[in-house]
Amino acid sequence: MSKENLQRWYDFMENHNEQALSDMLADDVVFHSPVVHTPQEGKAITFAYLAAAGKVLGGDHFQYVNEFVSDTGAVIEFVTEIDGIKIDGIDMITWNADGKIIEFKVMVRPLKAVNKVHEMMGLMLERMKAGG
Repeated sequence: MSKENLQRWYDFMENHNEQALSDMLADDVVFHSPVVHTPQEGKAITFAYLAAAGKVLGGDHFQYVNEFVSDTGAVIEFVTEIDGIKIDGIDMITWNADGKIIEFKVMVRPLKAVNKVHEMMGLMLERMKAGG
């Protein structure tokens, strides 16, 4: 089941279909950001973060390079580059029995990359709030 769930995630990262993203998320999903101290709880806030991350990180340089899949989740390693800064990271995704994402955790390195992601995510979330 996780392979099919993971493929839906890969499809979202390729085509950025926000309806597909919304359909993947459980109502009580929890998002753990690499730049926000507290877990973000609920579908609306998780959707906002993941939609913004898809736009910020999912550019031409973005690619998944490794995956570790279990019955209920996956850890997928990615690399990308923003403004000349190379970013290494992982997405840790957990699904419920209905195939909905119930937890999504992102880790990013090095510190320079964390700072760049923080900056770019802040700008993207503000732009999305403004409707653009």
